[in-house]
Amino acid sequence: MAEAAGSAGGMKRYLALSGGVGGAKLAAGLAQALPPDSLLIAVNVGDDFEHLGLTICPDLDTVLYTLAGVVHPQQGWGRGDESFGVLDELRRLGGDGWFTLGDRDIALHLLRRQLLSQGLSLSAVSAELARRLGVAASVLPISDQPVRTIVHTDQGTLAFQDYFVRLRCEPALRAIDFEGAGKARLAPAVRALLASPELAGVIVCPSNPYLSLAPMLAITELRESLRTLKVPVVAVSPIVAGAAIKGPTAKIMRELGVHPQASVIADLYADFVDVVIVDEADAALAAGNPRFAVAPTVMKTVAQKLALANHCIELIGKLHR
Repeated sequence: MAEAAGSAGGMKRYLALSGGVGGAKLAAGLAQALPPDSLLIAVNVGDDFEHLGLTICPDLDTVLYTLAGVVHPQQGWGRGDESFGVLDELRRLGGDGWFTLGDRDIALHLLRRQLLSQGLSLSAVSAELARRLGVAASVLPISDQPVRTIVHTDQGTLAFQDYFVRLRCEPALRAIDFEGAGKARLAPAVRALLASPELAGVIVCPSNPYLSLAPMLAITELRESLRTLKVPVVAVSPIVAGAAIKGPTAKIMRELGVHPQASVIADLYADFVDVVIVDEADAALAAGNPRFAVAPTVMKTVAQKLALANHCIELIGKLHR
């Protein structure tokens, strides 16, 4: 477990910014490397939507399930111990069954809906769900206000889940908007940590920069806070040797006229990131370039997740602003 005490005896704390599958893997490594009260994982809410009367938070749930050790091991999202009786019956009855919800997953969504209906914020609900799932680290939404990703494509303007799930990212992407980002504020615990003298550094997990991290960074308060921090910010590239580890990142980059390579991540975050960690396959980028560091970034095992997490923490310890 990484060192969590400062030189003067104070606690060092870390903020991780995460999307879904890729970010959740590094988040799991960080949760293993750090004491629970030293880590806050702030998660994208741009994917959230209302479905069948339920509030669905795909990225939050992926991080929660991953840290709880119940995520589907091959998919990287959803429950590993899942059944689909409710969905099968819904489809048989002619209901709206394009979004896959497992029975255990529905139970969590029902509980979230109940707690939200009692007036709790999404942060409070997420903290309670984490507690009930046995997750010790803080896993919170980046904001308690809604931010919704809207995708403009060659097939028209689409809500995110219509594009991502129902149409499987097949439409060619032209532009992305983040509805509500202009009014959204950081979740109170995220704001407090960014302003805290205990903050040692920020880790931008290897999530899709356009669909997972851009909705978070569209919240003005977050990006401005990152720009003015007195502590290091490091990011892990989700692009390895010109391809995405998971999901449509490379496809989206090409459709936006961007060549998919790890150096693009440094350009996207140039105003606030000190160093981007790239995989060994992209080591040539780091040759003589202080914007990059090299480490194995493909995380298929628990040991690989922990090793990358420790590398991030150690790199923060070496950097100074």
